[in-house]
Amino acid sequence: MHWVYLIIAGVLEVGWIFSLKFTEGFTRLLPMLSYALFGAGAAFFLSLSLKVLPVGITYAIWTGIAIAGSNVVGILLFEEPYRFLQLFYICLILFGVAGLQLSSM
Repeated sequence: MHWVYLIIAGVLEVGWIFSLKFTEGFTRLLPMLSYALFGAGAAFFLSLSLKVLPVGITYAIWTGIAIAGSNVVGILLFEEPYRFLQLFYICLILFGVAGLQLSSM
């Protein structure tokens, strides 16, 4: 279950990143509220996963999910430009995250 908490924390981290994009310098109220909720949710679920999982592996996986997720969301939903090499390196991050998970079992 702690791995599920970690994945939820990573997904919420992606929401936190993009809600920050919409705050426009913290001048818009609704994006600021979503920023606070996504951030609090990410921290909450991360703390649940840290009850059992090692800190180093947990943090690496959490940030890996956030990096890969924010790039994919940016490309798919916001039509941010990308290059093949970016996608290749995102795949390397995902392979590294999977390797960390497998090596911790």
